Amino acid sequence: MSLEAGLAVQRTRMFEEAANASNAVRAQLQDEAAIAAVGAALRRLKPRTVITCARGSSDHAATYAKYLIETHAQVLTASAAPSISSVYGVTQDVRGCLFVAISQSGRSPDLLAAVKSAKGSGATILALCNSADSPLVAAADLSVQLHAGPEISVAATKSYLASLAAIARVVAAWTEQATLNSVLKELPDLMDRSWALDWSAALPALEPAANLYVVGRGMGLAAAQEIALKFKETCAMHAEAFSSAELRHGPYTLLGKTFPAFLIAQHDATQAGIEVLARELARRGVPILLAGACAPGATLLPSIEAAAEIAPILLVQSAYRMIATLSVRRGLNPDHPPHLHKITETV
Repeated sequence: MSLEAGLAVQRTRMFEEAANASNAVRAQLQDEAAIAAVGAALRRLKPRTVITCARGSSDHAATYAKYLIETHAQVLTASAAPSISSVYGVTQDVRGCLFVAISQSGRSPDLLAAVKSAKGSGATILALCNSADSPLVAAADLSVQLHAGPEISVAATKSYLASLAAIARVVAAWTEQATLNSVLKELPDLMDRSWALDWSAALPALEPAANLYVVGRGMGLAAAQEIALKFKETCAMHAEAFSSAELRHGPYTLLGKTFPAFLIAQHDATQAGIEVLARELARRGVPILLAGACAPGATLLPSIEAAAEIAPILLVQSAYRMIATLSVRRGLNPDHPPHLHKITETV
């Protein structure tokens, strides 16, 4: 059954909000002066390292930030553990560092504690947040609004994609890369095209599955992490994300005829390795779903040809639509996963 055939039952809030993600990016593009100011501030700062701090989907966005910053700004980027300050009460020496806090609500106590500690120790705080009046934005030295608007579904979609777009825009402004900036201007239209792609060929393998690996590498690792989380949240599947390099260690042995692998790739130096892995697994009889590359024996999912920097955004956009469909077909409500809340406030 195609995606179009089931739209009447699939128009959940998750479906509608994910479909609207491109408009959040369009709204961001109107803030050119604000992004340019952030870029100029980062050039003046010349941070010796970048520290990201986030939870959940926002932490997956931080993974994307790591790869984009390290490949384009050549600045070491690492993820902070919020509990170091919020639970253990330890203050680290982060003088001269950029501390990037990513959050939908900007209200989680552990994130705010980490920001307070980092700021007190000399870091410059950059907040990427969907709530302009949040405590996080108030505490930051620099901020970027996500412009995702209200997001009701528990499963974050448009706010995640808006976070990735904001990160890419900050990096483009910071490094003054005209090519990346030009690509980002086309992003909303490319997202609309990605949303229209039919990934229903993946449904027969996924509908009965209890376990799943989602595999990416490099800039695509963040997309794999986010897609795996959405399978968990909305489809009640045990889905785990791996780098294609890490998969070749212990996790590789578990894959089999009833344990599929969902592989995604962007057009860069990591693509060939993803294709080799797909061929190997297909020869073993593992059901392979593959987007962004080609391999014999795999179920190929259509993708938009795009720059590697924005390909993960487009792949997640297509995946959200398919996952919202799968959730309903498995008899679930993607807007209200059991035991979960929209805003998770951890200490």
